[in-house]
Amino acid sequence: MNPSTSFISHLHVGSGIRNVMDEEESGASTSDATDDEAVSIEPENKQNAEKSASSSTSKPRKKSPKRKPKTPVKRKVRLAHELSLKRRRIIRAAMDDHKAEHKDEWDRSAGVKTHTLMRKRIKPGTMRSFSIPLLETNLGESWNIPVTVINGSRPGPTVTISAGIHGDELTGPSACSHLLSSAMTDPGRSLDPQHVAGIIRILPIINIPGYRNMQRDFPDGRDLNREFPGRAKGSTTSRVAYRVWNDLIVGSDYIVDLHSAAKGRSNMPQVRTYLSDAHSNIIAKAFGIEVILDSKPPRGSLRRVAMENGIGVVTYEGGGADSLDQEAVQVAVNGVLNVLRTLHVIPGNPTRPKFRLLASGSSWLRASEGGLLDMYVEPSSVVQKGDVVAKITDPGTPGLAVDIVAPKDGLLICTATNPFVTAGNPVGHFLPLEKHLDLVLGQCDEESRFIVAGSEEEPVWREEDIDEISLEGEWSGGSVDAEWRTEWLGSNGNNGKEDEAADANELLTKSIKMPITPATPETVEATTTSKKGTKTAKPAAKTTTKATTKPATPKD
Repeated sequence: MNPSTSFISHLHVGSGIRNVMDEEESGASTSDATDDEAVSIEPENKQNAEKSASSSTSKPRKKSPKRKPKTPVKRKVRLAHELSLKRRRIIRAAMDDHKAEHKDEWDRSAGVKTHTLMRKRIKPGTMRSFSIPLLETNLGESWNIPVTVINGSRPGPTVTISAGIHGDELTGPSACSHLLSSAMTDPGRSLDPQHVAGIIRILPIINIPGYRNMQRDFPDGRDLNREFPGRAKGSTTSRVAYRVWNDLIVGSDYIVDLHSAAKGRSNMPQVRTYLSDAHSNIIAKAFGIEVILDSKPPRGSLRRVAMENGIGVVTYEGGGADSLDQEAVQVAVNGVLNVLRTLHVIPGNPTRPKFRLLASGSSWLRASEGGLLDMYVEPSSVVQKGDVVAKITDPGTPGLAVDIVAPKDGLLICTATNPFVTAGNPVGHFLPLEKHLDLVLGQCDEESRFIVAGSEEEPVWREEDIDEISLEGEWSGGSVDAEWRTEWLGSNGNNGKEDEAADANELLTKSIKMPITPATPETVEATTTSKKGTKTAKPAAKTTTKATTKPATPKD
């Protein structure tokens, strides 16, 4: 089977079965094609044309009274594999073994029920926000966190959007706040509860003490994302993990966990998942961006525990700690909506990238000396072998400098932002591109920076500041064009006479049945009042402050 051959996961929603599939990859040939071969539809169309030509010569073709419109051919996404052959076979076997799901509660015949979470009841077709404590205590801080649940008007899967597991990572909380804005949840918008099929749980800030103190870990110094599923009588962080897992996560069918890089570095938008897990594979590709890292989740992480319990889960990474990269936030919001659309939780078609870069290996570029780091590149920069990506200098030894050079062609999915380095510190997360450099370069800007799908669109939550001018008064003659039409159709300047209006009606074609309204002698003096709309400062495209990027230059 071709590595790009997809699979079908059936969601029982309504009277029939909804297919959640990677449509752009369906219908691929089952032959063992090379992994960097683009999926094309031209040979298939050519064969169909030859078959139709041969059949037309043997039998006379009957003329149909109406010609059926041609079905539009769906664009297929190219797969750029940087996976080993062994790993591709494992993923292929896992997808072949994946069976269609059948859950009775997703069927419309089961009806929509009131959803209960932490003794809070959410009626069908409604959204409810509340807070829950992370710790059950009578004394001290219990750490209440915000929770929002959207219970759709139709049955479907339960999708949890989690963010803020690390308190200093702001991409996820910002994305969740935009998802919960009126621009998303108002009637007729993307997350209108009346149009939702299933349940959406949104946890914008899980590590509330770390968020308040701008710290990654919990106050006891532990990483929450290494403590799942937690213990009821364990450490502080372990108790929180136990509460989050058992009371907020259990019952989910899919999880999208939003993250940023740790302090001192910044990530380009990317998705991490274990591609041999079929459920996770579905939503990783549904997210709609190019870079998908195939990695086994670390022990104690939410992703690993969820996968072990049969929940499809992906981790999104974008931006850095203690800062807001609006491009990373926008990609996160678009990705969540793409996942919900692919699962048919919300209506609409998901957006797709031009290609997907699947990778299962990377390396870190490390400083060989200590001093001050001058980065020449940014996250998502594409470099070629021999390019200088950074330089290290030391004020104590003027005149000396050390270059950090790209070992081969590749993509920097993460770069350091802290200028202070010592020998051995990582300065860049390097993704080698052995076979698809030209494909990636074709989607770069003038500075060889890769343009992630969905990062250049205008965010839907940003409203333009438009002044509205209200003109008060009444229409002369009773309608907008009353006097103009009467004057045009009348004769001898006798406006307002019924006999002239009747004659004017005869001039109209029978298909027009608009009566002629005679003009009234009185005119109403309209007064204009200017009312300015609420002004909101339009944010810049990117709010992160970055050093000037120098183009990568080949080493002498």
